[in-house]
Amino acid sequence: MTATAPHFGPSPIRRPLAAVALLATLISLLFGLVLAGASPASAHAALTGSDPQDGAVVATAPTDVTLTFSEQIAMGDDSIRVLDPSGKRADTGAPSDRTSGGAVRYGIQLHSGLPDGTYTVAWQAVSADSHPVSGAFTFSVGAPSETTVALPSTEAGGGLVGTLYGIARYAAYAGFILLAGGSAFVLACWQKGAGARPLQRLVVRGWVTLTAATLAMLLLRNPYTGSGELSDAFDLDGLQSALDTKPGAALVSRLLLLGASALFVAVLFGAYAKREDEKEKKDLTFGLATGGVVIAAGIAGTWALAEHASTGIQPGIAMPVDMLHLLAVAGWLGGLAALLVALHRTPDVTDDAVRRFSRVAFGSVLVLAATGLYQSWRQVGSWSALTGTRYGQLLLVKVALVAVLVGVAWVSRRWTARLAGRTGPAAAPEAASAESEPAVPDSEGDEEVAPERAAQLSRQRAALTATKEKRARDADPDRSGLRRSVMVETAIAVVLLVVTTILTSTEPGRTEEEAARGSTAAAAPATGGEVNLSLPFDTGGQNGKGTVRLDISPGGTGANSAHVWIDGPDGRPLDVPEVKLAFTLESKDIGPLPVVPDRLTEGHWTASGVQIPMAGDWKIAVTVRTSDIDQTTIDKNVKIG
Repeated sequence: MTATAPHFGPSPIRRPLAAVALLATLISLLFGLVLAGASPASAHAALTGSDPQDGAVVATAPTDVTLTFSEQIAMGDDSIRVLDPSGKRADTGAPSDRTSGGAVRYGIQLHSGLPDGTYTVAWQAVSADSHPVSGAFTFSVGAPSETTVALPSTEAGGGLVGTLYGIARYAAYAGFILLAGGSAFVLACWQKGAGARPLQRLVVRGWVTLTAATLAMLLLRNPYTGSGELSDAFDLDGLQSALDTKPGAALVSRLLLLGASALFVAVLFGAYAKREDEKEKKDLTFGLATGGVVIAAGIAGTWALAEHASTGIQPGIAMPVDMLHLLAVAGWLGGLAALLVALHRTPDVTDDAVRRFSRVAFGSVLVLAATGLYQSWRQVGSWSALTGTRYGQLLLVKVALVAVLVGVAWVSRRWTARLAGRTGPAAAPEAASAESEPAVPDSEGDEEVAPERAAQLSRQRAALTATKEKRARDADPDRSGLRRSVMVETAIAVVLLVVTTILTSTEPGRTEEEAARGSTAAAAPATGGEVNLSLPFDTGGQNGKGTVRLDISPGGTGANSAHVWIDGPDGRPLDVPEVKLAFTLESKDIGPLPVVPDRLTEGHWTASGVQIPMAGDWKIAVTVRTSDIDQTTIDKNVKIG
């Protein structure tokens, strides 16, 4: 086996290079599977019920307020606030955990002797997957009243603390991928690579990144779930509170496992790299592989045990599936990073190493496909959620992008076939390059050359050799074609990554549907009829004319769903930047109650859980904005309830 860097042409190393090119064509499949599986792993808690219910009117003031959530959440002392009509606190302090029988409930005590009026309940917390969630609703004592409240201005998990925590979270994933995947590449694919400095630096940097990110997340956990103030990161009482939570315990466990992994890395790149006896090295390989798998699985488990896989449906299946998914990602991405470093920075990577990694990568693809499919089903849950929720629609966009990537990968595969099927050697450009390069004097045999000069000549010869090899690779048109194709794949993958980033902050379809069903079931609306309105509008600007069609169902007190369609003068859907609703019951001085619907498709906006606290003649105001400066508000009185 030659000790030079691999090159294209009819050499003994051509087949492994074809495998490398095949890996490049499959890079799109990697992104599709990793991202399709990674994003569904994120989910948010949703408020599924409350006592008193949203919009309820009770005869006497309750002693406490209880909120029911779809999954476990992290709450601070100010996570639930009950405000009276004047905006003052009506609760007595921090919320308490009242979870029982599988239902996640939190309650807060109220002051005694509360007067009649409308009270606002504002809550903010952090889901099991570390995403911030918040909301507010009202209930009334005796009869609804006019209320002016100042809701909390800070959002849990937002601001500078949220940004830093998010950076640390993704850095932790990247560090784990390099640490676990790079180590696996050395042990499973190229054991001689344990002595290669570039691979050593790659794995050690992965360990440092993961350790630093874990420490940052541990310090930021208290302000992230509570005050939002960066200065609280060093509050010892807050740190102790964070350690008492499940995510905090998982981060501490990860740090302990990273201590064990430091010993693993030291042995791998120390005693193992220097071991020459084949039998002893084989025994040490088995021991390192066993220990490495245990440590890697343990670190992956710190994510599965603390995030969304541990909550929701089928946690006993979801947690090991989540661990397998993360390990497969590390084996593929981390191994690919290690292979690329080996190909570009070390001269003696073998074709056997490339073939072994090809088999490891194929196995990772199978695991990613299986686990990603399960995770997608777990988060979407139904065909209606796939097409009727924002999460499902974004997931369909991702599927379309993956299809485009597969097409580009087919083009890359054609370039790979051309490279593998060539019969002419690829050494001609290298030879031409060698002829055009000036010769470097050879110091061998010259006893008068000083050691410093000999070292300088040696560096010059090494640089010249590297330059000739690079020119030979760049002069190969087939290899350049493959490079361009892979660059297109990478660009599309970046777009796919942007879509996935949006998905991670979007409530999953299954959770959204469950929350809607819970809200509808708890509302108990009074008898009413569906409201259907058609209102013409004119904002005065270009393309500013049209018609608003508004449907409110079931059209009674309690929770309602609203659908708004914006039609242009030709009757076709008109896409506008913003639509807002407001409900006012002037006879009781209630409102305006604002509603901001979400854009579903072009010209179609929707809002769920629209609360109508009592029956009456309500004025419905619709604000339509057609440009940055052109907007209008139209209204109509409607009997509801």
